[in-house]
Amino acid sequence: MTYKSICSVKGVDAYGIKEGRFGLAVIRASGTAAGVFTENLVKAAPIELMRTQIKAGWLEVVIANSGCANAYTGKRGYADAVSMTGIAGTALGIDPKHVGVASTGVIGRYLDLPLIERQCKTVVPRLDHTPETEALAAQAIMTTDLFPKHALVKKETFAVAGIAKGSGMIAPNMGTMLAFIYTDAEIGPDPLSTALKQATRRTFNRVVVDGDMSTNDIALCTATGESGKVGAPEFSAALEECCRLLGRQIAADGEGATKLLEVTVKGARREDDAAKVARTVIESPLVKTAVYGEDPNWGRVIAAAGRAGVEFDPNAVSLWISDGEGEYPLVKSGEIIADLKRAKEAMHGKNVIFILDLAAGREEATSWGCDLTERYVKINGRYTT
Repeated sequence: MTYKSICSVKGVDAYGIKEGRFGLAVIRASGTAAGVFTENLVKAAPIELMRTQIKAGWLEVVIANSGCANAYTGKRGYADAVSMTGIAGTALGIDPKHVGVASTGVIGRYLDLPLIERQCKTVVPRLDHTPETEALAAQAIMTTDLFPKHALVKKETFAVAGIAKGSGMIAPNMGTMLAFIYTDAEIGPDPLSTALKQATRRTFNRVVVDGDMSTNDIALCTATGESGKVGAPEFSAALEECCRLLGRQIAADGEGATKLLEVTVKGARREDDAAKVARTVIESPLVKTAVYGEDPNWGRVIAAAGRAGVEFDPNAVSLWISDGEGEYPLVKSGEIIADLKRAKEAMHGKNVIFILDLAAGREEATSWGCDLTERYVKINGRYTT
C-alpha cells in the first residue's frame, strides 16, 4: 500500500526499517521548525533534549526509533539521546544540533545504540521522496499500532502533511504519540510555533484513548519554504486540519478499539469549556464501555458532562447520537425523547458521535476517542513481556 502525504511536500525525503519490535525512521527536510511536547513531569530523554534543541528554530533531519522509549533512564539516557543526534548527523554530514530525535516503546530500558547506528547506516542511503519510502518510515515508528497514520492537506500554493504513530497511553495534553509534520510553505519559526501550539490544543490535546499521559509525546513541524510565503491564517488552518486528520486516526486505532468515538460540545460560554466537557465525556470508562456494547446510555454522557467542572443548566441541555450520516435526538432541552431502536442502530457502525448542546453560549469543541474493550486489557497486561 502506498501513501501520499509527506512525500507530496517539496524538500522531504524519508525511509524506515523495522526489525521485530525495533524500528528506525529518518526524515530529511531542512527548514524552520517548531515542536510541542508531553506535559508529563516524567519526560523521556529525547524530550528533554529537544525542548532545548528546538529553540534554534531549525531542523535538517529527524531520527526516530521504536521499541525503546529511552524514558526514565537518567543521565545515561540523555547522553544516548545526544548520541542518536550524532549518529544521524554523521551519516548525513550535518550538525547534530540540527537533528530532531524521538523515541517510543518500553519505559525504563536503555537504547541499543549499536543497533540504531547499524539501522541508520542502512536507512540513510535509501532516503527518497516516494510514497513507498514514506510508508516504510511510518511503519518503522509503530509499536502497538494496527496501521500507520498519514495525512495530507493540499492547498493551491502549498501543502501540509504528516505521519504519526499512537495507539495507547493517549490522553489530553498529547498521548504516546510521535507526529512529524512538514510543509513547503515559507513561514518563520515564531509564527510556525504559534500555529503548531494552537493546532495541538485543538486536535492532539483533544484525543483520549485511556487517560494515561505518555513520557514521550512529541510533534515536530518543519517548513522547507520551497513553495514560497503563505499567510499565517491560511497556514494555521491547513496545519490544524492536518493535525485533526492524524488525531482522528490515532483515536480510531486506540489499543483494542472497535469504534471511533467523537464528542462535539456546542453552546458553551467559552471554547475551553466546550473542550473540557468533550474530553471528560470521551475519557469516561462508562461511556467508552457503553459504546463498545452498543448501549445508547445517554445518562452516562450527561453524568460525565456534569463532572467536567463547567457551569451549565442540566435541564436545558440537548443531546443527539449519530453514525456520521443521520442524527437522532436523545434529549431535548432536558427532556428525554430517545427512540431506543434508532439510537442503538446508530451505534452499530465504526463511528459513534455524540452532539451535546449545553445551551449556555455559542462556543464549541470536538474531542476524539474510542471504545474500551477486553483487548485493551490483554494488550497492556503483557506489554513488557
